[in-house]
Amino acid sequence: MDRKILFLDLDGTLLNDQKEITPGNRSAIEKAIALGHQVVVTSGRPLKSALVQAERLGLMGEGCYVIAYNGAVIYDCHRQREIFRRTLHMADLYRLFDEARRRNIHIQAYDGDDTVVIESCCDTAVAGRYCAKIDLDFRVVEDIRNGLTGASVKALMIDFQDHEPVAAMEQWVLENMAGKVDCFFSSRYYLEAVPVGMNKGEAVREMCKILGTPLENTVAAGDEANDVSMIQTAGTGAAMGNAVQAAKDAADYVAQRDNNHDGIAEVIERFLL
Repeated sequence: MDRKILFLDLDGTLLNDQKEITPGNRSAIEKAIALGHQVVVTSGRPLKSALVQAERLGLMGEGCYVIAYNGAVIYDCHRQREIFRRTLHMADLYRLFDEARRRNIHIQAYDGDDTVVIESCCDTAVAGRYCAKIDLDFRVVEDIRNGLTGASVKALMIDFQDHEPVAAMEQWVLENMAGKVDCFFSSRYYLEAVPVGMNKGEAVREMCKILGTPLENTVAAGDEANDVSMIQTAGTGAAMGNAVQAAKDAADYVAQRDNNHDGIAEVIERFLL
């Protein structure tokens, strides 16, 4: 069997609703690696958080990589260094913050790979809830223009109560910042704004170039709208049983099982073992 690369989303895909890796999924991944396949954690999460999951899976040795921030960063786990990074232009980030502030929508940026930055007008409870899930800290500043030490890889807008405000914000970004910023949901609550052209699908292509692997020898699995690009790009795209309809429509294969019942093990058993 040809060596394949398996690109795995985390939340709602590899991880169950308790943010754990099920024993069945872990066992299947270990079998795939033993056969010579590669597994690349591919997440919208910040790099630090995605690396925690890679470490739990033992994916930190030679040939192990993590894709974070929906494709904006690729990290070589063995050499402990970034091999690819793309950031938002500062003017675009400021414009996103200005519009979100006008709409009273919580928005945050990223300073380095371990700190979320919000403005004082943002909701610290929302930032705290988000950061607790992925084990990051956050810092509050008066104005984002003076609050970052470098460019942010993305902006994230959050509303845990009502989907409509962030959905309206998505439409505004698509209409007013086309060609500068791409925008999509990574869950019902999270609206991601990333550098134009940056998505998980492009990261899959970049990873294949780095490793010299044909796209047809790749498998990607996800569950959300931000996974659609990699599901479409990979040689075989799979959607979890719990996936949103857009991911299922894009997929070559829809798993019968969901993220709580070893859905990734099902994909591995069908396409890699």
